[in-house]
Amino acid sequence: MPRPIRVVIVDDSSLMREMLRSIISEEPGIEVAGVARDPYEAREVIKQTNPDVITLDIEMPRMDGLSFLEKIMTLRPTPVVMVSSLTQEGSDATIRALEIGAVDCVAKPDGSDGHGFEAMAHELIGKIRVAATARLSMRRPHAPAPTLPTPRRAGSGTRFIAIGASTGGVERIRDVLAVMPADCPPIVITQHMGPSYVPAFAARLDRLSAPSVQVAAQGARLSQGVVYIAPGDRHLVVIRDSQGYSCHIQDGPPVSGHRPSVDALFSSVARAAGANAVGVILSGMGRDGANGMLAMREAGAYTIGEQESSCVVYGMPRAAREAGAVAIELPLAQIPAEMLRAFDAIGEHRARAN
Repeated sequence: MPRPIRVVIVDDSSLMREMLRSIISEEPGIEVAGVARDPYEAREVIKQTNPDVITLDIEMPRMDGLSFLEKIMTLRPTPVVMVSSLTQEGSDATIRALEIGAVDCVAKPDGSDGHGFEAMAHELIGKIRVAATARLSMRRPHAPAPTLPTPRRAGSGTRFIAIGASTGGVERIRDVLAVMPADCPPIVITQHMGPSYVPAFAARLDRLSAPSVQVAAQGARLSQGVVYIAPGDRHLVVIRDSQGYSCHIQDGPPVSGHRPSVDALFSSVARAAGANAVGVILSGMGRDGANGMLAMREAGAYTIGEQESSCVVYGMPRAAREAGAVAIELPLAQIPAEMLRAFDAIGEHRARAN
């Protein structure tokens, strides 16, 4: 019988600590290794218990959750699931936590109805199980990578880049966009993320990146120098008409278990753009994106998967590779340059992939 996943709960609210303890203790294969009221207590509990996963509040006395998360990722990398409020400040801080290295986040229920607690419990358990499989590395300071040169055909209007990601994707998308030139090719992105967090995610990327980053809106035309992020509760698809490509937002059912779905985006890109697109699949749990990326490759698109060595969770890239959807696998650091090279070399990718 496998060893249970051992969890340490860090939250300054006694009510929340007891609620989390109850949720986790009732789940087979998971146990509470310890609880702490603040990071100072947590430091000792973590030393004593060596947990597999930590749940961490953001707003706490003596030391806030983000500062403590930085210390965890620098000194003792451990999978962390953030448990945060759904305020604007809470959303901003949660996005920052995911960039620092938290595996995922769960929103605290507002207490107005029992359904919120039930939904939160289901989500929390699923994310703890995923977090327990995450591959983490120690954070080390590094110099910002130089901005890449603009592809020669970035402004042609006939080509674009599509990216899909899930667990671990926030940090990866930030790193990819950080080296994009201000006049980069149009980029469309589906990242699995709740609707309350997407505006904060897009706004933070917009502040940190040279291109303009926005939440995709119905009918928005794909333009050079603009990045479009799928809304958190609807699918982003791309269509083509006589004027070029545009974003369309759909309220349909989940695809491959997700809304927004990477499969929904990639499948639309295969139909709309064929060989005039580059597809990238980054860290994530499950297999969302595998079928859509295969459709892209079969339509002539050049497709890139993140290598296992740099993934937090090597699920979606593995599924895409095993489906035959990936032309090339690379570690994250090499992906931005490769996707821009491929953008300029559309038509040559078959020779490279074979």
